[in-house]
Amino acid sequence: MLFGNLDLLRYDPLEFLRLVFMVAVAVAVAITVHEFSHALAATRLGDDTPRLQGRLSLNPLAHLDPLGTLFLFLAGFGWGKPVMVDRGRLRNGYRSMGGVALAGPASGLVAAGLLSVVLRATDVSLRSTLGEMLLITITLNIILSVFNLIPLPPLDGHKVAVGFLPYPMALSFQRLEHYGIMPLLMLIIVDRFMGVSIIWGIIRPGVNFFSNLFLGGALL
Repeated sequence: MLFGNLDLLRYDPLEFLRLVFMVAVAVAVAITVHEFSHALAATRLGDDTPRLQGRLSLNPLAHLDPLGTLFLFLAGFGWGKPVMVDRGRLRNGYRSMGGVALAGPASGLVAAGLLSVVLRATDVSLRSTLGEMLLITITLNIILSVFNLIPLPPLDGHKVAVGFLPYPMALSFQRLEHYGIMPLLMLIIVDRFMGVSIIWGIIRPGVNFFSNLFLGGALL
């Protein structure tokens, strides 16, 4: 949560603005890569709806949702503009929908991996603005990707589960759609207002695995 502690703004406004800039770049990169990958996967699998709606683009303005971006800064979670996909146009129906859903988190992990190679190959100082920006972008991509794989609607992990699990299990997961965002919202409320870190407990193993893989250290 970027604005959870305003001490930095009070004692060093320039440093605070520098942090805001770096996080803003990281958010723009993470959401753009994520949503573009959904659009690209859908197009490759037979549905040109994202292309017709201008989502087959690496322009951040095509993918950033103002409210979702603000929530990411203020509350630690957020969203981009959802990519509209017509399941009926996809080859293999809901199975392909699972592939479209998986493309978002997978691309975030690929981006984190590639940026970690850049960070290591260029020997950029982690105390420099560029080094910090790369580190923040890598970390944010890892966290958002793993978080999105939680199998609850409306997260990508729910569609991935429905698309790839055996039919009886997929049907059980699909029934969660009837509850909409409520199960996830309840987790977030408990997490934020009751001090029980359920979400972090769920994603921590995955986040630490990829942090170790890409950065050589876990995010405890």
